[in-house]
Amino acid sequence: MINIKLKDGSQREYPSGISLLQVVEEISPKLAKNAVAALFNGQITDLNAVIKQDGSLEVLDFEDDRARNVYRHSSSHVMAQAVQRLWPGSKLAIGPAIDKGFYYDFDSKHSFTPDDYKLIEDEMNKIIKADYPIVRREMDREEAIKFFKEKNEDYKVELIEDLPEDAAISFYQQGEFVDLCAGPHIPSTGRLKAIKIMSLAGAYWRGSEKNPMLQRIYATSFPKKAMLDDYLFKLEEAKKRDHRRLGRELGLFVLLDEGPGFPFFLPKGMILRNELENFWREEHRKAGYQEIRTPIILNRELWERSGHWDHYKDNMYYTNIDEDEYNIKPMNCPGGMLVYKQNLHSYRELPLRVGEMGLVHRHEMSGVLHGLMRVRAFTQDDAHIFMLPEQIISEIKGVIDLVDRFYSLFGFPYHVELSTRPEDSMGSEEIWDMATETLIKALDEKGIKYKVNEGDGAFYGPKIDFHLQDSLDRTWQCGTIQLDFQMPEKFDLSYIGEDGEKHRPVMIHRVIYGSIERFIGILTEHFAGAFPAWLAPVQVRVLPITQRHHDYAQSVTESLQAAGIRAEADYRSEKTGYKIREGQMQKIPYLLVLGDREVEENMVAVRHRKQGDMGSKGIEEFKTMILEEIASKSL
Repeated sequence: MINIKLKDGSQREYPSGISLLQVVEEISPKLAKNAVAALFNGQITDLNAVIKQDGSLEVLDFEDDRARNVYRHSSSHVMAQAVQRLWPGSKLAIGPAIDKGFYYDFDSKHSFTPDDYKLIEDEMNKIIKADYPIVRREMDREEAIKFFKEKNEDYKVELIEDLPEDAAISFYQQGEFVDLCAGPHIPSTGRLKAIKIMSLAGAYWRGSEKNPMLQRIYATSFPKKAMLDDYLFKLEEAKKRDHRRLGRELGLFVLLDEGPGFPFFLPKGMILRNELENFWREEHRKAGYQEIRTPIILNRELWERSGHWDHYKDNMYYTNIDEDEYNIKPMNCPGGMLVYKQNLHSYRELPLRVGEMGLVHRHEMSGVLHGLMRVRAFTQDDAHIFMLPEQIISEIKGVIDLVDRFYSLFGFPYHVELSTRPEDSMGSEEIWDMATETLIKALDEKGIKYKVNEGDGAFYGPKIDFHLQDSLDRTWQCGTIQLDFQMPEKFDLSYIGEDGEKHRPVMIHRVIYGSIERFIGILTEHFAGAFPAWLAPVQVRVLPITQRHHDYAQSVTESLQAAGIRAEADYRSEKTGYKIREGQMQKIPYLLVLGDREVEENMVAVRHRKQGDMGSKGIEEFKTMILEEIASKSL
């Protein structure tokens, strides 16, 4: 008999040789129905796996990222099986799970087109309906090479030959289909439910243009049709909300060939940007930050001292001044170090919180540029906090509270990830361990759940990243908190302690928006351009019905503007319905229609962007209403 410890701490006894799926079915048939894979003794494992030893068991369903990858990787095998049934002789390359779906690369004499999508989906559904068990087997190296050579699977043979001599070669079989694979997989093809072929692309084998060009089929899968329908709806909605299109249509920003990766902000876009910056400044003033500005061009020696040269030189722009080499800054932190060094600091001054809206430039390849989401010049809302060692946890918690204030205001749920020491890090393992443990303690004290990203920290310290979720359920990494013991050492930063001696401060690097440009792109898509009134470039548009209402429209507009409301009037001789539709297309929060009755009664007929006709209101009543909405920053 073997003992299995469950996630809730309870233990159960089973006969040796039982499968994990049988264990889960015994615990709960419903749990087994939704199960995708298992975490057994810390390893992601097939539910079909037979166990002969004691262990801990956690059952993973589709909501778990790891299980979702298993589900979709199994889907890729089903797609490959369907393709080989439809077009015999098609050779298999690789078929991994990716974010939101999966793909498989094929070397086929048949040229795939969108007309093939339904054929492949229908064949996949036949395989799903057949509910083939997905069985894992192992071979030795020579046997595996011989097996795949006989099947004419050249790419699989190459993959096997690149494996270590003593590696166990595993493969999975479902029906007549066999694929080289480390696994794990779902128990049977019938566990798959809703599948959809998404697109086609070309891809060089192993990413090298020296190798054959393969045909890549992208697809996705979900355990429920409703989940697939929701995903497809949000994909279509995302196309409608594309910030690049909305940026042009709403007059916010443009990306031009004359400056690829360098956005141009238009007057309305600057209003939006300035409101975001004004809010940032006000909240940081309240939180005890001082604002600075540092130059965008600094001497190369500074970047060598900071470590950025060794870790970042390929992403930096260069220039020569007076025969010396200078760099356009890709980050703001070295400038912040120099500002700190301009004064002798006492322990009584710490923590010192210094913020900067700093313009940075990074060299990005043209192929990865994407609207405001990936640019070459952007403004980071950087801040650097210099503190005593005993202040670290309270300062981290303070930043977490500030991040929460910002994201909650915009209606963004978020999750947190902790990134640890990367391979190209600076500093000792001991310091890294201490820094990482400190971040963990701060998160634990705040009661925040987090995911660990091993080896994904900054080169100078571990970090906490905030991934916000928009209205289409997409996630964006924006805010970050990086704990740094390295930069203060490299720049010889110090403070005078209570003992009158010099001591080394600890510092935090942090951003909340991340990049103002990218945050505006995210907000534009999140709100579909219909920004809350406090952010909207035009908050009110006044629509006189005929020319005889123009004088009254002008007085209403001037009255609103005098109250600090961003208002404009549309005096064109177009039909009122046309003007209303255009105002709605421009996503303006309030339209005020003025006719004879409104002039006579000194009123305005109010139309809200979402609520529609709100009836007539007195001018002062309307001003009070919208000013309260703006002041409260209501969504």
